[in-house]
Amino acid sequence: MTPLHIAAFTLTSALGHGREAHRAALHAERSGLRPAAFDLSQIECFIGEVERLDSPLPARLRAFDCRNHRLAWLALQQDGFLESVARLRARHGAGRIGVFIGSTTAGIHSAELAFRERVASDAALPDWFDYRHTQALGSAAEMVAAALELQGIALTVSTACSSSAKVFATASRALSAGLCDAAVVGGVDSLCLTTLHGFNALQLIGAEPCRPADAARRGISIGEAAAFAVLTRPQDDDGAPAGRLLGYGESSDAHHMSAPHPEGRGAAASMRAALRSAGLEVAAIDYINLHGTGTPANDAAEDRAVCAVFGSGTRCSSTKGWTGHTLGAAGAIEACLTLLCAADGYLPRSLNTRTLDPAFGAQVLLAAQRAPIRHALSNSFGFGGNNCTLLLGAA
Repeated sequence: MTPLHIAAFTLTSALGHGREAHRAALHAERSGLRPAAFDLSQIECFIGEVERLDSPLPARLRAFDCRNHRLAWLALQQDGFLESVARLRARHGAGRIGVFIGSTTAGIHSAELAFRERVASDAALPDWFDYRHTQALGSAAEMVAAALELQGIALTVSTACSSSAKVFATASRALSAGLCDAAVVGGVDSLCLTTLHGFNALQLIGAEPCRPADAARRGISIGEAAAFAVLTRPQDDDGAPAGRLLGYGESSDAHHMSAPHPEGRGAAASMRAALRSAGLEVAAIDYINLHGTGTPANDAAEDRAVCAVFGSGTRCSSTKGWTGHTLGAAGAIEACLTLLCAADGYLPRSLNTRTLDPAFGAQVLLAAQRAPIRHALSNSFGFGGNNCTLLLGAA
């Protein structure tokens, strides 16, 4: 693919609001995971909950008001992101900037609250519930476009935990096809009972903070987050970019509805496709941000995939010990975290990992290192074997 500039990016998670909060947490090795106390859930686990989501949306966005879109709006206000998009809007026009957002649940927590208010099982939902602007998956992209005053193509990608990685690939193709002149990409997913109890029913949630690649790992910690980036063609970027999108890889092994292929075949295919897309060899990759959920099956499959493509020579780690698994936002959050690490020449350790699984062959970092990161991969793998790998370059 033709490399693209990442002209700006921002992220908000349980670690805080904006880039500096995340940079500080990474270097201090401070996790955002806390004992769960969300809504009515009584599951004993740790979650990554974002603070300050109590304020309603501005009047012009009030139809979209729900936890998910409050989180998106909070994130959009960080790091001068609104101003960056405004400059692009002035240059290209509101109709020539695309919006591509990944989400798995959108505002389903609003639906949970609405069903709770019914006086009987056959009663109507309360008048305040607006399905189209909150629960509908398309509302995530519609809300971001409205918030940024954009009128171009706007779509939501929902492919489970690869959703907001795949939007980078989708936007790249849209730019190449001439459907837009710049693109806002990102992801947002917020906590809800459907997610917490659904993953608990699958026996995937651990009682302690997630421990990716650990010999005693027991499961994931659910988090919520929002992250956004601006993709531009190099000739359309006035200043130094915050990073570069050099390539991407996608695959779908369709091995099982919720379990990965045990040998990580789809994950390996995704990483190889990203290398081909960027025209780079294995030796050029300095760091891999693993999908690294902390479940026995997922971590083992990814380890086999990494070893099949890279052997044991490429340093890697999971950042989910900081944020939790933010599901549809994970791809965008972890791409942004990777860009922060590349800017600092900082290779983070796999937080909470105490004893590396002795069966693993990949070079999972148990201690942070300082080293240049010229090229990095960020893996995002979803249910159904739906995989995406982003190949990112330093600024």
